[in-house]
Formats: sequence, structure tokens, C-alpha cells
Amino acid sequence: MSDSPHRVVIVGGGFGGLYAANQLGGQRGVEITVVDRRNFHLFQPLLYQVATGGLSPGDIASPIRAVLARFSNVRVLTAEVTDIDPLRKLLILADGEISYDTLVVAAGARYHYFGNEAWAEHAPGLKSIEDALEIRRRVFIAFEAAEREADPARRAAWMRFVIVGGGPTGVELAGAVAELCHGTLKGDFRAIDTRDAEVVLLEGTDRILPPYPERLSGKARTSLERLGVTVLTNAMVTAIDAAGVSYLMGADETSLEARTKLWAVGVSASAFAQVLAERTGASTDRGGRIEVQEDLTIPDRPEIFAIGDLSRSLDVAGNPLPGVAPVAMQQGRFVARAIRARLKGRQIAPFRYANKGSLAVIGRNAAVADFGSFTISGFPAWLAWVFIHIAYLVEFDNKVLVIFQWAWNYLTRKRGARLITGEETLPEVSPDRPKS
Repeated sequence: MSDSPHRVVIVGGGFGGLYAANQLGGQRGVEITVVDRRNFHLFQPLLYQVATGGLSPGDIASPIRAVLARFSNVRVLTAEVTDIDPLRKLLILADGEISYDTLVVAAGARYHYFGNEAWAEHAPGLKSIEDALEIRRRVFIAFEAAEREADPARRAAWMRFVIVGGGPTGVELAGAVAELCHGTLKGDFRAIDTRDAEVVLLEGTDRILPPYPERLSGKARTSLERLGVTVLTNAMVTAIDAAGVSYLMGADETSLEARTKLWAVGVSASAFAQVLAERTGASTDRGGRIEVQEDLTIPDRPEIFAIGDLSRSLDVAGNPLPGVAPVAMQQGRFVARAIRARLKGRQIAPFRYANKGSLAVIGRNAAVADFGSFTISGFPAWLAWVFIHIAYLVEFDNKVLVIFQWAWNYLTRKRGARLITGEETLPEVSPDRPKS
């Protein structure tokens, strides 16, 4: 047996990669390198809170080096992965290369516009800090523009917010924007009443939150409508541009003038998934996700694991696992156990996801939760959502910050991070300014 340490390279510092590194940290005979183009781990389930001013970016991000600093056998590289040579077991970076014995690819996912990539300019998705800050800029600048706009039709377009996609992210965004309009910003402006704003949620299927039980979908819709959200189901988007959105409901096509559109539907694997598939001969699904075996490895490449949003693995019934944080966490832990077992000449049982439930928040005191054997909604579900999300935050100081921020927001109904950042801060408005 060689005295050289077993080299494990992990691509991606998200939930899957970070949990694998944490479990392998301190393992004798293992040398771990975590590679990510960002130097921080991002708690993506709370990105919508950043996008709507409820939290600051630093509240939901933790430096990867700080999280793994206690493990002397773990190093972190901030670098961009561009290619792979599986025959030589080399990971190619934009500025170098790394050798590996075992490779764990957890490079995440991006939003999929179903061949309409031009829509991304007008309807940003929510996968990164930059996405959240851009959405925050667009949302708050819309009110600033409406305040200065004299023309009623143009003002209405600024005060109409359209969210495409009725999954958890879309529902959370719609509820948060509605609370901004009808609560947080009430009374902040003089020429407009933010309660006149219109929030529209478009969902292509017959109900929002399709993976949830129908009863919970109905409760979520009722909660959104109480917040003032217009929920349109069976609405298939046909066009998005700077002026607005067009959609089909049956044979009828409707156009909505809206300056702010947000995208929350359709996920595809990161660009590196395609590179990995080409180099290894792995199959991919329609979303570009790598199809893995029961042990989460690529067929004929037992030294390469693919986990998280980048991979397509199945549950015991043969259904694809959802791209959610708990799946990536459990896969990260499984990979660490599998690597440890291999080093001892053993194998472990195939990966099996333990579904502990799904939660989606709609607004203040309103959420839905599906725990399989039972479901809850309303305030109890909201309370469960709060504490479960805080428990999953990586670092203690993040938990303290988020608990304090949420407590303050709950008591005051205010959001403290309502900053407009970015270059384009002054939108075009009609020259005839409203008189004070």
C-alpha cells in the first residue's frame, strides 16, 4: 500500500461539496482540495430574502476557508474549472491543473429558459448573490420610477411585478414582493401608494407547488391571494421583453405590461456538466444533468462522483430526486462514507435519499409543509420553516444574525437591506413630472 495520501478533489462549495469536505476533514490518509470560483458557501434557500431586502448577502454566505479551517488536510482553491482529462485523472483550471484519485463534482445548476435565452436579460433568475442583488435593484428601482412617473399607464407598468414559475422559489418571491408592496413600503412614497402595485404569479401547470399535495397547493394559493397576489395557472409564457410578458391560457393569448419580471422555473446543470459528459461518455437528461449510478458515480468511472443539482439520481420508486439542499447534503455525506469505505477495501449500500419533508413559505405567518405522513400549514408550518432554515445555516454567527434580523422584521414589518446598487440606477420616466 502506498504511503501517499489519497487525493480527493471536490468541485463546488455548495451543500454537496461542503458536506463531503466536512465529513472527510480530519480523515487520515486523505488529502482534500475544494475548488470553487467563489470563495464562499451560499445558503441558496434564503436568496429570495436578499432579493427583497429582508437580509443582506453576508447573512447567508460563509467563507469556505473559514468553514473548513479546522481541518489540516483540507485546502481551498478559488479557481474556475474549465475541463477534465479522466484518463490522466487531471482537473483542468483556467490557470493550471490538479491531479486527483477521486473526483467529486458538485458544481450546481443554473436556470433554464427552454431555448429562449434572450428572456434572461428581461427576467433574471435567482441562483447567485449577483442575481439576488440585481433582482433587488429592479424591484426597488421600480417604485422609485413609479414615484417620478406622470403617465398613468407607464406608472402602472412600473408597479406590476410578474413572477414566472409557481414552484417554491416563485411562491416565496411572490409572497415577499407582495408583503413589500402592501406592508413594508406603505407610506414611504408621496406620489404613489405601493398598495396599488400588482403582483402576478404565472404557473404553466394546473396548480402552484405541483410536487406538494393538492390540499397544500390550494392553501398556498389562498395565502398568496390574501397577500394580494394574482395567481394564474395553466398560463404558458410565450414571450418576454423589456415591455412585459405574453402568455397563453388555453387558446387565448394575453399580454401584460410590466417593467419587472422574475424567472423561477426550469433548472439546468452547470456548464461544466456538459464538459464532464463529453469527456467521460456519461448520459445526461434534458436539463443537462449527469445520470449517475446508485453509488452516485458516473458509469465506468468509479473514481468520479457527481452529486447535487448537477446529477440525476433516482429514488427507490425510480423517480428523479429533486434539486433541493437536503438531497445534496445527504449525497455529500454518502460520498464521504463511500470514500472512507473504499480506502478500507469495503463497499457500502447504494445511496438512498431519506425525505424528511418539503417546506415553502408564502409570507408572514404563512407556509406549507409536507412531511409525508402528515402535512401542516399556516403559522405552525412557518415556524417550522424558520427554525429548520436557521439550523441549516453553516456558521453560528450567521444564525445569530438571521435570527435577530427576522425577529426585528417580524416585530416592525420592516426590511433593512433596501439598497439600490448597480450602475443603472435612474430609469427613464416621462418628462412631465408629477407636481408636489
